[in-house]
Parts: sequence; structure tokens; C-alpha cells
Amino acid sequence: MLQRLPVGIQTFDKLRQDNYLYVDKTQAIHNLLTGKAGYFFLSRPRRFGKSLLLSTIKEIYQGNRALFDGLWIADQWDWSKTHPVIHLSINKLDYQGLGLETALQQTLEAIAAQHGLTLVSTTLKNVFAELLEKLAKQQGNVVLLIDEYDKPLIDYLDDIPQAKANQQTMKAFYSVLKDSDPYLEFLLITGVSKFSRVSIFSDLNNLFDLTFDRSASTLLGYTQAELEHYFTPYMPETESYLGLTREALQEKIREWYNGYSWDLRTRVYNPYSILSFFQAQAFRNFWFESGTPTFLPKLMRRKKVYRLDKLRVDELALGNYDLEELELVPVMFQTGYLTLKDQDKRGMYWLDYPNREVRASMMMFLMAEWAHVEPAKTTPMVVHLSEAFDDNDLPEVIEIIKTVFKKIPYQIFLQDREAYYHSLIYLTFFYLGQYSEAEVNESNGRVDCVVKTATHIYILEFKLDKTAQAAMAQIKERDYAGAFRDDPRPKVLVGINFSSELKSVDDWVMEQ
Repeated sequence: MLQRLPVGIQTFDKLRQDNYLYVDKTQAIHNLLTGKAGYFFLSRPRRFGKSLLLSTIKEIYQGNRALFDGLWIADQWDWSKTHPVIHLSINKLDYQGLGLETALQQTLEAIAAQHGLTLVSTTLKNVFAELLEKLAKQQGNVVLLIDEYDKPLIDYLDDIPQAKANQQTMKAFYSVLKDSDPYLEFLLITGVSKFSRVSIFSDLNNLFDLTFDRSASTLLGYTQAELEHYFTPYMPETESYLGLTREALQEKIREWYNGYSWDLRTRVYNPYSILSFFQAQAFRNFWFESGTPTFLPKLMRRKKVYRLDKLRVDELALGNYDLEELELVPVMFQTGYLTLKDQDKRGMYWLDYPNREVRASMMMFLMAEWAHVEPAKTTPMVVHLSEAFDDNDLPEVIEIIKTVFKKIPYQIFLQDREAYYHSLIYLTFFYLGQYSEAEVNESNGRVDCVVKTATHIYILEFKLDKTAQAAMAQIKERDYAGAFRDDPRPKVLVGINFSSELKSVDDWVMEQ
């Protein structure tokens, strides 16, 4: 009988006691617990297994050997040596209602009461210091695990004064840790973002950042080997249901959900998407739909950015997350919408979408943001466009392109017509590539768009406030069709002019 898939399960003891599937990460965890330093920070996107990691470490330090039967660490750890564990999940605190300082202080006082400790301090900083000291003297050095440390900042990115107030509370809270070194056995703080300019950890100069460290490259996420080992029992039913061979199924899973890397050597699958896929037996955008922040597409439109693939940045930029002036690239990288793809000889990193799930979903949300429509309406529109090309119905293609621009408020469009024109053309045809063989270029001397169907090759050139004939002349003068001369399919040349006054296509011509 197949083990149940732990979609959304973040507690290690529940996962093990209720016979859910567990991809054994205990060797990597053991290496972390016995490695070079004792105080760590780890940044990973949401739903990547951070909470389960901390829950697993908690059970190890509390000596719950029975939960680890059959796992790598079972015979590699001294289970007789236990430590008290403080496990703070910041997301579970009622900081929205009580305020961050009060919520933290009440939680610490509750932990003290659970251990039979009486605290006399009255301020958050002193309560925390007193708890660590007294708990260590009572039971041994403390293991401190803090999950989602950055939630009180991320939740208030649209309310900067409150975010900065929370930042000051967090700074005071974490400043306790440096002087509490004699009472700490192990420390791990996790979050989505690395706020490099807010000085939350400024006093913790002994906090080792695992984010890009090779020792943590496979600590979270599933490797290809893990996918093939642990999920093989689930594949026959999925193959049968989807009508795919094993090879075709694995290739499609890789295209949709693999691709994340923090060391450029190992690529891992998004665990939430993999578990959800095998449970639903359907290729869908599970991770993206589970909580994409609405501020991201808005931030991209505000900064007039409509493409994120093939970006080049230095490493410092990836950690530059400033509360008051959000920079798009570090935000998108740290939240998991971009990943490392390569590094050039000058040490610069190339970033791109990790996989099809993220790329297609981001196109959908970006089109919705730029075109002022609901995200759910963008996919049917692009599928309709793909069908029109397949049917060789160019008048219908033109009508669909017109609808892309239809709902944009006229004054907003006029204020930024160049950005609107380029972004929506690019987004429409880049998104079309999910359903047809479509290539789209920006203004780099090449044809704007190429769409290949089973019967034709369409070569499209767009102009703004010129003429369709000017677009057609450029296609011919630069011999854009020449690149496809060896392909026997008929070449359809399409020149399209877009009028900013009409906010629509006003003229188009075609030749085969």
C-alpha cells in the first residue's frame, strides 16, 4: 500500500506517526548539526520545506529516536544526549493583532511556564535573555529554531512605517543572541528573504549564511535521484492515468517542476509541487497558486519590467533587499520566481525562471496586471490565439491581439504607451510559447515574433504609430524568412501597425 503524500504537512512527528512519505534528508541534517559552525541562517522560497526541516531538527535534539526508525540518522546519532528546544514559528504569532513585541513576549513567557520557569524581566529583550539563561541552567544548552523570521516585514511591504517598526523590534530581539552564546547549543533561523540593509542580525557576526553554501544545496527540495527513488511507486498509476510512458512522464515532470539551484551544480524540484502533482495526477501550477504575493506583478509594472528571463547580476545584488526601495531582482530571486542558471568568467550570475510552472504562471499574472484583466482570463485568451494560428485564421489573430489592449484605461495607456505596447506584445507571444512553438524577440535587429504550426511558419513584425507596410518592408529587407528557407512549410509574412491614438491595431498586411 502506498504511503500517503504529505501535502501541507510540516510537522515531522505527525508525518512519521501517520505513515506519510518522507524523503530522507537526515544525512544532510546530520552533516549540518555536526559541521563547522553552530549558528546558521538559511533563505529559501516559501513551501520549500523549511518548517519541516526545523521540526525534524527539534525531534533529533529531543532524542525521539523512534520517529527515525529506518532513516539514515537512526544509528548515527547519540540519542541519549538531549537538549531543550525553543521552536519559534513567527508566522503563528498574532503580531497583526497584538503587535510584534507583545506577541513575542507572550510566547516566550508561555515557553517559560511550560518548563516550570519563573521570569522576572518585563521587557522583550530581557525576557528572552532570561529565558535562554534559566532554561540552559535547568536542562542544558538550548537549541533555538526560528522559522519565517521575516514574516513581520514581508506582510507589511505595503506599510513601510509598520515594517520599519517591526524591524526595530526584531533587531532588539535578535541582539540578545550574541551575549547568550554560553547558553546556546545550536541556532538556525530560516526565512524567505535576506534583508541585507535592515541590520536585523547586525550584532550576530557569527551567524553563518547557508543560502549559497554547497552543504545546503540539497538540504531542501528533491534531487533527481530522490524523485526517482521515492516516487517510483506512484508512477505506474500516474502513467496510466495520463497516458504517458515512464520516460515521457519524467521528462514532463522535470520541465514543469525542476530547476531550482543555489550552487549551480545541483538542481532540485519544488517539493510542494511534486507532492501536489502526484496527489492530483495533473500538471498544474500548484506552488504559484498557493500564495503568490500580489505586490510582485504590481512592482514589475511600476518599474516597467515585463521580462525576467536571462538576467545577469552579481552576488551582492541577490541579497540586496531594502525595505524602502525594493529592488526587483533580489525580491524575485529570494522568493523563488528566479533561480541561478549559470555563472560567467567574471563571476556574474545568470538568472532565469526555474521551470515551466513559474514561467507560465508569471506570464499569466503579468499579462493580467498590464492588461487590466483578471488572471484567469489571460490563459483562455492565449489558448484562443494558439488555436487561431493553428487554423491559419489571421483575421482572428488580429482580433485577439486587439482584445489584449481593450481594457487598459485610456489615460494610463497614453502616459506610458511605449512600455504598454512592447510589454503586452512580448508577454502575449512569450506566453503563447507555452502552447505553440513561438519565439519572441525584443528590439535587437531580429524579427519580433515567429510562430510555427504544423502547416505554416508565421513571421510577424510590429510597428507603433507607423504603417503595416513599413513592418512588411522590414521583414523583406532584412530577409527574416531566410532563416527558415530549408523548412518546407509555407512562410506567412505579417506586418502589423499599432496605433497609440486608437489603442489598437489599425492596419495589417500579409503575404505568403
